[in-house]
Amino acid sequence: MSKIAVLGTGDVGDTIGSKLIELGHTVIMGSRTASNEKTLLFIAKHGGKATAGTYAYAAAKGEIIFNCTRGLFSVEALKMAGEENLKDKIIVDVSNPIDLSKGYPPILSICNTSSVGEEIQNAFPSAKVVKALNTVWCGLMVNPGLVNNGDHTTFICGNDINAKQRVIEILESFGWDDENILDLGNITASRGTEMYLALWLRVMGKMNKSTFNIKIVR
Repeated sequence: MSKIAVLGTGDVGDTIGSKLIELGHTVIMGSRTASNEKTLLFIAKHGGKATAGTYAYAAAKGEIIFNCTRGLFSVEALKMAGEENLKDKIIVDVSNPIDLSKGYPPILSICNTSSVGEEIQNAFPSAKVVKALNTVWCGLMVNPGLVNNGDHTTFICGNDINAKQRVIEILESFGWDDENILDLGNITASRGTEMYLALWLRVMGKMNKSTFNIKIVR
C-alpha cells in the first residue's frame, strides 16, 4: 500500500480519495488551506483514516500525487505544493481545462497545441506525469462496473513507462480490466483525451446522465 496525496477537495478528489482508503492506502488530502471545510468533512467521514493539510503538506507526505484540482488552476495549485515536494514523484493528472467564464457549455482553456497534462509536465520536469481517468465521470473512475459490466475503455499517457505501469496497477485495483486500459503514448496525447470533453459534454446533455463511456472496438 502507498501513501497517496489527493490534491483537490471537490467531487473528484473525494471520490478518488475514498476509493483509495477503501483499498487500504494512506490518503493525505491537500487544499489551499489546512482548515478547508470540505477537507475536514472528508476526514470526519473516514473516521480518522485520512489526514489533510495544505497542498505542500500533502505533496510532501505523498509518494504518489493525484491531481484532482480544476485544470484551469492545476499548475498554480501544484506550484503551491512545491517543486521539491513533487520531485521524481508520479503525478496522476485527472483534470480537464474547463473554462466556464463564457457560460455553459464550457470551453477549453487549453487545447490544440498543448494540454493541462503537458503544462504540468513542463512546469515540473522531474515529476512523472501520467494523464488518466479524465474522460469519465468520477463515479466511473473508481467503479467501472457501473456501465456494461466494466467492459469499456479508459486512456492513459505519459513519458515514463514505469510510472504508467504503476498507474495501470492502481486503475486495475479500481476495477478496470487491463485490456480496456489503452496507453496512447507520451504526455502530448493528453491533448486528445482533454479535447474529448467537448463531445462528452454533448452526450451527457443529450442523455441527461453521466454514467456512460465509450469502448474502442478492435
